[in-house]
Amino acid sequence: MDYQTIGVEIADGVATLTLNRPEVMNALNTQMRAEITHAVKAAPDQARVLVIRGAGESFCSGQDLGDGGTAASLDLERTLREEYVPMLRTIFDCPIPTIAAVHAAAAGAGANLALAADVVIAAEEASFIQAFTRIGLIPDAGGTYWLPRQMGAAKAMGAALFADKITGRQAADWGMIYEAVPGAQFEGHLAGRVAHLAEGPTQAYRHLKTAIRESSANTLDEQLLLEARLQGECGKTRDFKEGVMAFLEKRPAKYEGR
Repeated sequence: MDYQTIGVEIADGVATLTLNRPEVMNALNTQMRAEITHAVKAAPDQARVLVIRGAGESFCSGQDLGDGGTAASLDLERTLREEYVPMLRTIFDCPIPTIAAVHAAAAGAGANLALAADVVIAAEEASFIQAFTRIGLIPDAGGTYWLPRQMGAAKAMGAALFADKITGRQAADWGMIYEAVPGAQFEGHLAGRVAHLAEGPTQAYRHLKTAIRESSANTLDEQLLLEARLQGECGKTRDFKEGVMAFLEKRPAKYEGR
């Protein structure tokens, strides 16, 4: 696909997907959603970690309300079912680790796109806004799923009802995202985190994502059996053998992702 609304770079085992409509704060339109879906599906064939970030002064401002006609003519249910669901499922189901790097404002569907990633790393000065009630809507793009699971029902309800701006620091303190760092340290810290995953045991990462996500629906016995099965798969990888040898030889492991 010839991308028009996003940029994709592959280097050193890292796929970087940049939302690239800075003139509209990287608002999501039909073309961008299709391009994101395509790029995320392709990433595991070329990289060992995927980073999603935004160009310019915003991460993503959410739905482009000027896309597809007037507000009165928008078919929101169709748009969510046919465009958002495939995009979000592709990010959520991506077999390699995914990081949303939020350097500035993430609002509405843009905030919830970030939450679809495995890990969100934000600048302390960034913001997350569930802006939907400001225009008479409810949170969508997975917001009502991720928010109560990650920050608790009370915080999720308040964030949705009041549409308050939540800073990166607050989001980390509340458990909404993994971590927030001062803006001046953001790029360097992000690079270190990305390199760690790009150089790590990729198959183990894939299986641990499965184990953690399925745990909420499993009984203890079911989870223990799942762990046993997935650990058995990890034990067959070249990375496991390399990890053991590196431990015994007291040297850093050199994982290949296989």
